[in-house]
Amino acid sequence: MRAIHIANEKKRDSEVGFEPLPGRKTVKMVLPGGGEQRNVKFIKSTASLDALQAEFGGLVNVGEALIASDCEVDMEKTGKFIQHTHRIWMTAGNKAAYRVTFMEVKYNPDGSEKERAELIRSEANIKGEDPVKWTGKMESKAEAIRKYVFQKSYQIRHTSGLTYDFLYDMAKQLFEQKAVMRVGGGPKGADRLRLTDGGEEYFGFLEGRVSGDKYALILHLTNMPLKALPKETASGPAPVPAKEAQE
Repeated sequence: MRAIHIANEKKRDSEVGFEPLPGRKTVKMVLPGGGEQRNVKFIKSTASLDALQAEFGGLVNVGEALIASDCEVDMEKTGKFIQHTHRIWMTAGNKAAYRVTFMEVKYNPDGSEKERAELIRSEANIKGEDPVKWTGKMESKAEAIRKYVFQKSYQIRHTSGLTYDFLYDMAKQLFEQKAVMRVGGGPKGADRLRLTDGGEEYFGFLEGRVSGDKYALILHLTNMPLKALPKETASGPAPVPAKEAQE
């Protein structure tokens, strides 16, 4: 279970655990005989088709080279089951790259390249000196469902009796008000949340559920820009501008 440093509305903080919400499997995959399936990794080939085409000048030439050389399949490697793998980066010549520079490329709406710069990998900000803070911006659940599309949800869990009381009180407060609380990272709690180094940034919202002495404190994440809802007029929803209506 991963750790997150979080503070409540009273600025009291603690390091607790969090993990993805358990999903319920509605479909079970089995083999034709009814047995359990299992996923395995194996070596399909030790050669890259792209590299072979570049070397021989096309797929037809690769086939002719195979016929002419009458090469044999490497029985020691092809089809071998493997357990652990490591990702490596390859050059255009299908050689292992030992120095890789990641670039951030921005494109125009027509697909042309706008600008290119070295990618800056920001550090995670959910576990450090500055805890994830309540911003004081609370919204009803009904409004939040209409405004945001949550891509990820994590359940925050206590790691001791003290952190149980700490998280239970937070969940109870949100549950009674039927609301979600916006949370953020950084010294002032104004930064978006980054769960991993170089990872995507998210807007975070806390939801609380309580039933007796049981609780669920859920962190919902969205990476979509926050936009205000259109204000409704006395006669109904706000009218759409003419330009947007034509489009």
